[in-house]
Amino acid sequence: MSYTVRLESRAERDLKRLSRDMLRRVDAKLLSLAKNPRPRGVRKLAGREGDGWRVRIGDHRILYTIDDDGQTVSVYRIRSRPTAYR
Repeated sequence: MSYTVRLESRAERDLKRLSRDMLRRVDAKLLSLAKNPRPRGVRKLAGREGDGWRVRIGDHRILYTIDDDGQTVSVYRIRSRPTAYR
């Protein structure tokens, strides 16, 4: 069972700001989310981001939602820890 990973426009802009090394790490994690959208270490978000999930990559976070019926992972932010939840 494979999911489709979709990047929202904000996440695409976030990708352009990453260093080459971090971009490789994020790309590998996005590919792994297609196979398993709830990997070990993933956290369900609370508060206003209540329907979202987050996965860590060093000091960066990938914030996304999961649609199990449509088998889609929608990534809406890729940010460093201090700015990820604003």
